[in-house]
Amino acid sequence: MSKNLRLIVLAIFVAASSFGQDRERADRRIEFPDVPGYLTLKCDLHQHTVFSDGAVWPDIRVQEAVRDGLDAISLTEHLEYQPHQDDIPHPDRNRSYHLALHNALEHDLLIIHGSEITRDMPPGHANAIFIQDANPMLHDDALEAFREARRQGAFIFWNHPNWTAQAPDGIARLSEMHRQLIADDLLDGIEVVNETTMSEEAFQIAVDHDLTIMGTSDIHGLVDWMFEVPEGGHRPVTLVFAKERTHESIREALFAGRTVAWFRNDLVGKAELLQPLLEASIRVVGAAYQENTTVAIVTIDNVSDASFVLLNEGEHSFHEHNDLVTLEAHTITELAVKTKTWAPELELHFRVLNALTAPRAHPTITLTVAIE
Repeated sequence: MSKNLRLIVLAIFVAASSFGQDRERADRRIEFPDVPGYLTLKCDLHQHTVFSDGAVWPDIRVQEAVRDGLDAISLTEHLEYQPHQDDIPHPDRNRSYHLALHNALEHDLLIIHGSEITRDMPPGHANAIFIQDANPMLHDDALEAFREARRQGAFIFWNHPNWTAQAPDGIARLSEMHRQLIADDLLDGIEVVNETTMSEEAFQIAVDHDLTIMGTSDIHGLVDWMFEVPEGGHRPVTLVFAKERTHESIREALFAGRTVAWFRNDLVGKAELLQPLLEASIRVVGAAYQENTTVAIVTIDNVSDASFVLLNEGEHSFHEHNDLVTLEAHTITELAVKTKTWAPELELHFRVLNALTAPRAHPTITLTVAIE
């Protein structure tokens, strides 16, 4: 091979590699549609760096969030647990936040000030976000740490209540102390999703006590490695339905409980919040009968990052599918619906199997189809 030909081949290889990298960066961005009255903001509000027990510098967390298309993150370093303190001494527990804030200046990413109260059970671990200063929360009395967070106007949520290091059977349970925190208005939310786990029991606690449903990565290492993003995975996030893309609007939405967690392609949230998201994500964009038949081709567009698994519960059957239909993420799907007689309009009724409105409770969605 001549020198010039080798250079041409090398140039093509480099260009192809760059194209692949650009495509990967675009494809990995988490996307969900807005819902009536609110923006759908993608947030990961439980993360760690070397300023507690994480493995990366805060700027890496910022870069990961930008690549994932997140709107807001919080680096919630452990207040009491500092395993790297001999190598990275930092008496100021706000240091991670300030570094992330500086690194985010060139990006369109909101950094929310937060810290993790780290105690044995009860109460276990809890995140306080939208704080003003982490240092006064370092207190011998765990309850006083919660009270200080509340004095600062923080939103406080219980972390990984199903963590087997503190709940060996993996069951989230309210202790008397947790009940007192709720009664004293010192606990606002609970992680139904944390890292690679989801807790039905935590979900039920959220429903029973009107706590905000949270889904977080609790990432310590690299997001790509933990959640296999290059292979098509995604980090868990909290979808926050906010009036504006601002710190204050996110805070207001969290206190109002307007959230849905996204975890391993499952959407987890209260019915009144999850239903509008499903209806905004799944759209009928056209329908027409095949010539000389009563088989209607219904075209459905899924504009979200979730691939929806639907169980047909309506009166109509399909010509090319069984009763299970998958609407792949950001894909148009055609369903051949057997209507038996010609009709100008029909309804399709589905149960959404990868969405949960309570433990083991799946919502339904009705698609009204106008046929040309």
